[in-house]
Amino acid sequence: MITPVLYTIQAVQPAAHLFEVSLRLAEPDPAGQVFSLPAWIPGSYMIREVARNIVSLSAEAGGKAVPATKLDKHSWRLPAGIQGPVTLRYTVYAWDLSVRSAHLDQTHGFFNGTSVFLAAHGHEDAPHRVDIRPPKGLEDARWRVATSLPEAVGEKGAAERYGFGLYRADSYDDLIDHPVEMGTFTLGEFEACGVPHAVAITGRHDCDMGRLLADLKPVCERQIRLFGEPAPMSRYVFLTTAVGDGYGGLEHRASTALLCSRADLPHVGMDEATDGYRQFLGLCSHEYFHTWNVKRIKPAAFVPYRLAEENYTRLLWAFEGFTSYYDDLMLVRSQRIGLDDYLKLLAKTITQVHKGSGRHKQSVAESSFEAWTKYYRQDENSPNAIVSYYTKGALVALLLDLRLRAESHGARSLDTLMQALWQRHGQTGIGVAEDGIFALAAELGGEALAGWLQELVEGTAELPLEQALRRVGLKLAWELASPAPGIGVRTVAEGEMLKIANVFDGGAAQAAGLSGGDVLVAIDGLKATAGSFDKLLARRLAGDSAKIHVFRRDELMRFEVELRAPLADTAKLAVDPDARANAIALREAWLA
Repeated sequence: MITPVLYTIQAVQPAAHLFEVSLRLAEPDPAGQVFSLPAWIPGSYMIREVARNIVSLSAEAGGKAVPATKLDKHSWRLPAGIQGPVTLRYTVYAWDLSVRSAHLDQTHGFFNGTSVFLAAHGHEDAPHRVDIRPPKGLEDARWRVATSLPEAVGEKGAAERYGFGLYRADSYDDLIDHPVEMGTFTLGEFEACGVPHAVAITGRHDCDMGRLLADLKPVCERQIRLFGEPAPMSRYVFLTTAVGDGYGGLEHRASTALLCSRADLPHVGMDEATDGYRQFLGLCSHEYFHTWNVKRIKPAAFVPYRLAEENYTRLLWAFEGFTSYYDDLMLVRSQRIGLDDYLKLLAKTITQVHKGSGRHKQSVAESSFEAWTKYYRQDENSPNAIVSYYTKGALVALLLDLRLRAESHGARSLDTLMQALWQRHGQTGIGVAEDGIFALAAELGGEALAGWLQELVEGTAELPLEQALRRVGLKLAWELASPAPGIGVRTVAEGEMLKIANVFDGGAAQAAGLSGGDVLVAIDGLKATAGSFDKLLARRLAGDSAKIHVFRRDELMRFEVELRAPLADTAKLAVDPDARANAIALREAWLA
């Protein structure tokens, strides 16, 4: 019988944000056991080098200290010839309030396994156990544990549901794919297609948990039924941190870590769903869809994950983009939102893609491949240089779905393609080849369809949205976001300062010499603030000149900017009252 790799983790100094971790390995490599921490976390395609948060590390064997030699930024090696069990002890600094890493204070603790659990090389496929212990100094705080990690039932010290104690994982990859929240969270539970689901909300909030659970249940059931019962997980957990202003999510095989604004959660007495609540439901839907698409249906480049280096694929447009398409679509199919709300959300996606000139320079396939260096490392020029594989990928999914439906008279759709991916890849563990989506599209719709899809994915031409939307009785129009003239910038407020975040290609600001990072001081001698900037421009006409003063570094500079007429670059979708019966039927089937 293989002896499990055993970890313990405890919040030893919550006020100092320190977890203490121990790792016990029964049979270390006699040639010199190597341990390492991942350099990135699956689902977030950027080298994060979280090993920098290990504050101290020591090792012992047979009751005696042994040296642990640092090999590189995230790896350690023990001396050759060590017999019997070896134990590592190390502390981890946890002060990253995000869904990707670890965070600890007196109010709660959260961690992803990639941030706290060193891998024992050569033992990754062995069973793993982790003993999650109560925080030191907070014994009276009544903390609980929320995680999708299974309890080590039948083993000594096994945890009870939501309790501290021993949890189990089948392998290292399994261990690091179940984030953990501990604290005094609010808990709600429901079942979807017979599968237990839980929602744990950390942070101050006034969420109407009953409404949230009632809304999540049909969304989850609609997704399970799309791919077919039974669901691939025996239990699912939404780990949610509510803050004043935040947004983000990261998928895992049986859970998701979410960050949201507390104002986006539903409250008792709320009649109509707010835009913020619809956004939060869309986030939940997005991460839940990943349970199939990317956690089990994976690019071949991710089978297996190589966690010490970048894993390049040109397919994120399908794994993130298709998921971004289905997230809001599942809200309307589960009747959580109506058609008008869905059209507003879809129009917002179209607008986001259209406003970035980077769509003319980078394809979504290139964007996928360059996620590690461009999408996850954006700067002031990013809108002019890159396109999002999330948003444009979602529009590619829309186009593919509507064309499949129209050309097959409703017999085939993107649902059909996703179901085939699930059967051939998700249920077998075989990764999707780089041309695998095109090959499957050819099976479903012919070579002409596959070639058309490849042009959308590999090219930078405008997407044929108007024609596609007419097929389902929808009209796409372009409107002015504002009647005021503009200078072609995006600004952000930083305290009392108003800073230029982006200067857009071809705009008046770029022509005048303004740059990203410039701090706006005044327009024609009047102070520029977040509240006054647009108002000052609105009192002028296209063709007028404005004297704009900015600080660049610590130097005051003056620019003469010619204001330009606003562009009709904001999408609006509406139902076509003159649509034919077949288009209406296709639309009804698409949204049903």
